[in-house]
Amino acid sequence: MGILGLFVTTCVATLISRATALLAFPGAEGFGRNAVGGRTGSVYHVTNLDDSGTGSFRDAVSKANRIIVFDVGGTINIDTRIAVSKNIYIAGQTAPGDGITVYGNGMSFSNANDAIVRYIRFRMGKGGDSGKDGITIADGSNMIFDHVSAAWGRDETFSINGAVHNVTIQNTIIAQGLETHSCGGLMQSDYGISLFRNLYIDNKTRNPKVKGMNDFQNNVIYNWGGGGGYIAGDSAGQSYANIVNNYFISGPSTSVTAFTRGNANFHGYVSENYYDSNKDGTLNGSPLCVETSCYSDMAIEQTRFDYPGPERLMKAPDAVPYVLSNVGANFPARDDVDEGLVAEVKSYGKKGELISDENASFLGELGGSMATSALKDTDGDGIPDEWEDAHGLDPQDPSDAMEIGGSGYANIEVYVNSLVPSL
Repeated sequence: MGILGLFVTTCVATLISRATALLAFPGAEGFGRNAVGGRTGSVYHVTNLDDSGTGSFRDAVSKANRIIVFDVGGTINIDTRIAVSKNIYIAGQTAPGDGITVYGNGMSFSNANDAIVRYIRFRMGKGGDSGKDGITIADGSNMIFDHVSAAWGRDETFSINGAVHNVTIQNTIIAQGLETHSCGGLMQSDYGISLFRNLYIDNKTRNPKVKGMNDFQNNVIYNWGGGGGYIAGDSAGQSYANIVNNYFISGPSTSVTAFTRGNANFHGYVSENYYDSNKDGTLNGSPLCVETSCYSDMAIEQTRFDYPGPERLMKAPDAVPYVLSNVGANFPARDDVDEGLVAEVKSYGKKGELISDENASFLGELGGSMATSALKDTDGDGIPDEWEDAHGLDPQDPSDAMEIGGSGYANIEVYVNSLVPSL
């Protein structure tokens, strides 16, 4: 057996033991699909938009093994970076109003093993520390990010680089890394990163930059700059990636082709990736050739790597409207920034820009005003009385929220997961 065959066989064997484990939530896919979150812990209510203190988001993620619900919506301004503990489920879909935006100095999920992060916006901005990522992961395992909106990183906007095992980023916006660096992010791990149905937009380069073991399917990439779109390794290290049914669309800032910096060390299985380069206001791209000349000299593999892919793989032209309708923190509602980014893509080459200061962007306000319309929850267990009554729980008993039901999920997980579609 050759080195490549041994690598794939070993990876598949590692995945088999996880294949029958409970999904993080219905619709969780890819390498991080079995993250546990706070299933065996406790419920924490975020009750204010303060940077710190009791009831704050920072306090919520400071201790392990919590399911975090939001009694308020709006923008949380943070002065210092927030480090997330292990076994956390951030259920942003529970926030009232337009949801939650965390704005400021960035987030670290390093060693935040078994994190589940859904329906929340993380935006760093010019006031963040120079040389820091908007979201960074340097170590850890079993994490999934679903319907997240990430923007305005000072170094990278969303970056994974290190001994990181089994991570999925799905249905997520990775946008507007600030110049002069202006990077979507590194996705560099030898132990499995899945990227499904995401939108990379208005990043000069690294949309993403991939090294190691990666599954890149049904993503939309718009208006990268001269640094490049998908960067294939650019190193002596070995990489093994599926690159399937993605759509690359040039915008006003785009001056180089979709794939750059590949070499023989980057092993890519490629299929039906579309490229629309003419900036004519219409989505009318065509499939890239399946040759090294179209994929920046990477080694083209004939067999798909047997990674845990998406349950429903769309054709690239079908992925574009799906992604634009569903991507990002769109529940309870999209905010002006995300609406503006989606509108840029829909111009198909006519609109879009690289920015150095989020305040100069024309996309609008970065989050909704404070909202406090949480439903009645007599026992304070995170599940509204009405839902408990309808599902045979006791609205006077706070302990039943964390009871594990027949589905394998805690009752509060069943509730928070029911708020949003399964994909």
